[in-house]
Amino acid sequence: MVNLSPFVYWAQTDKNISLKIDLKNVTKPNLNVVDNKIKFSAQGVGAHGETLYEFSLDLFSSLKPNNNEETKIVRLFENRVEVVLKKEKVAWWPRLTAQPQKPAWLKINFDLWKSEDALDSEDECEEESRDVMKDYPGMYDMLQKEEMGYRKEDYKKVYLALYNLVQFIGFTYVLTVMTVRYIKLEYDSVAGTYEHVGSAMKFLQLLMYLEVMHPIFGYTKGGALVPFFQVSGRAFVLFAMIESEPRMQTKPVVCYLFIIWSTIEVIRYPYYISQLYKKDIYILTWLRYTMWIPLYPLGMLCESIVILRNIPYFEETNRFTISMPNEWNFAFHMPSFLRIYLLLLMFPGLYLVMKHMHRLRIVKLRPKIVIKKCK
Repeated sequence: MVNLSPFVYWAQTDKNISLKIDLKNVTKPNLNVVDNKIKFSAQGVGAHGETLYEFSLDLFSSLKPNNNEETKIVRLFENRVEVVLKKEKVAWWPRLTAQPQKPAWLKINFDLWKSEDALDSEDECEEESRDVMKDYPGMYDMLQKEEMGYRKEDYKKVYLALYNLVQFIGFTYVLTVMTVRYIKLEYDSVAGTYEHVGSAMKFLQLLMYLEVMHPIFGYTKGGALVPFFQVSGRAFVLFAMIESEPRMQTKPVVCYLFIIWSTIEVIRYPYYISQLYKKDIYILTWLRYTMWIPLYPLGMLCESIVILRNIPYFEETNRFTISMPNEWNFAFHMPSFLRIYLLLLMFPGLYLVMKHMHRLRIVKLRPKIVIKKCK
């Protein structure tokens, strides 16, 4: 399930960090502070309606030891939650987070650059704004550095948008070539599919390993293990099963498999681009989380047919089979491995993928709650 985060506005003095959490009608907020990590969760009304909101931050430096009375002050208002966190050391932080990039929901509170006394005051009516340039002459330099964080984030978005665009264009090219050839040659075009688009498909497949690296470098959320197995499973079929066996390259199942793979990707990559720039295009979201219902099982069926058809070929050629004796004292029988891989692909693999996508579909396509403001 996707965790929803509220908008959080922050400011600081030498001693304190001030957070304004943009949630209405909050009851019993939960804020945990440990060293330089904070976690917040609460039920309230925010940008996504009334639901549970939560966020966590790794701060630039440490806070005071975990003593609720000393470390944090939480104040509830009808339209916000205010939190004051006390720094362990008196110092000006160049940014709030340990990482140079800020989450999209974290903003600078330009309206609340208070003096130390104002942030420490518990009576809101006694808070007085001061000339920030007099209190902190270097504040605007700090804000420029903060904006550099946004620029770095923009560079990351540009890279991800270009990557997704290149993949979209590549798979569109594969589909276009296959379509044009079928229009000209009809069914006779099927046997030559790998000859004409195999190189492009191999390049695009190798490029997909960047998706394994993106979460490692913090470009995308989630772990790298699941993308690695997904990309490697397709690469195994493409390179080990099709590229290495010329007799398999002319089989109709290769054409069908390329159509399914390409159709999935020409939907997936535009959806990712729209999400990068916070554009909710319902038809694109619906296609992304609906087309997998027929395409994923058909894709796995085609992959399984490719593997099954290759077993007699690999028994004949002994390709990738290692026999005893050898200097490593190790034996490997490729046809037996393919039978085991086939069982793992068709049953547990298909079940896990379909279950995961079903959960995502429920979250992404559930009706949104619209909160109307009363004038």
